Amino acid sequence: MPKNKTHSGSAKRFKVTGSGKLRHERAGRRHILEKKSSKLKRRLEGTAEVSQNDKRQVNKLLGR
Repeated sequence: MPKNKTHSGSAKRFKVTGSGKLRHERAGRRHILEKKSSKLKRRLEGTAEVSQNDKRQVNKLLGR
């Protein structure tokens, strides 16, 4: 049986940590930032872990 191909769009959006966790950037930090509060913009910094319900699907898209 052939190998599963990686979904290239997903590969750009999700990263796998050394311990195997899935991380993603938070939405809402790209544009229209003037009207967003500093508190909100700080909260949206960095990466977040993929939710438990989505892990199976994301792993499948990444060919894992």
